[in-house]
Amino acid sequence: MTSFSSATRALECAIAMQRAFAQHNESAEEPIRVRVGLNAGEPIAEDEDLFGTAVIMAARIAAKAKGGEILAANVVRELTAGKDFLFADRGDTTLRGFDDPVRLYEVRWREEA
Repeated sequence: MTSFSSATRALECAIAMQRAFAQHNESAEEPIRVRVGLNAGEPIAEDEDLFGTAVIMAARIAAKAKGGEILAANVVRELTAGKDFLFADRGDTTLRGFDDPVRLYEVRWREEA
């Protein structure tokens, strides 16, 4: 788990990470497939760790992703509107521990905007 000062930086990092793993996997005997979940909010920082509903939701979103995917909550898509990221609507999803469904978007990192 990591935290960024902006949703744009979080998306850039997630995309760079997935692209690096994809390049590694081209010649790897055992591929590495990472699931990434992105959310935005105000975490609680304590002893160099992060807590709170924003963090829990990011973990639940990551759990919904497949290996090699980046899933983002609608709030992340809204915060990065107009910044040349590509998103595919994955619809409303129920996340464990949350009453209301959350709209998720797949970040299309394999395609150029």
